[in-house]
Amino acid sequence: MKDSAKSVTPLAASTIPCMINGHEVSLNVPPAKRLLHVLRDDLEMTGTKRSCDIGRCGACMVMVNGVPVNSCLAMAYQCSGKSITTIEGISAAAGGIDPIQKAFLEEGGFQCGYCTPGMIISVKALLDHNPDPTPLEIEEALSGNICRCTGYGGIKRAVQKAIEWRKEAYESESIRD
Repeated sequence: MKDSAKSVTPLAASTIPCMINGHEVSLNVPPAKRLLHVLRDDLEMTGTKRSCDIGRCGACMVMVNGVPVNSCLAMAYQCSGKSITTIEGISAAAGGIDPIQKAFLEEGGFQCGYCTPGMIISVKALLDHNPDPTPLEIEEALSGNICRCTGYGGIKRAVQKAIEWRKEAYESESIRD
């Protein structure tokens, strides 16, 4: 019996320029590599969590050009020329701990903490685009994130606290100007 299977040559890796947490990088990755694996395995940014691998839990959420994206579904090549922000980038941009992160700590918006990075990314994306969301808009923004521990009460309180702090910071800046 003749073997009719053809030899398949894997596609070569390509260089993908992008910004990760404010730093220009060039990623040399194969076309089938997911952004999640680049971040966690290649760049050792383990704040982005791996969980469902099918885009249902939000644990791997990052921002791509300011929009929340499940990194388990995003192919690395799709990020060419784009700006990616991970949970590590949110802390660095704030020069320590971001007010959203602080609100999660103060309001008990976590238990095991596994979903927390994705939740914070989703809240950051929401508040950057809508600084005063309604409760329904908050629920919609968090609908792609699953928490199996908290029951969401602490998470919702944390979002409200972050909104209040942002308003206070904006008002105090306005007074100084």
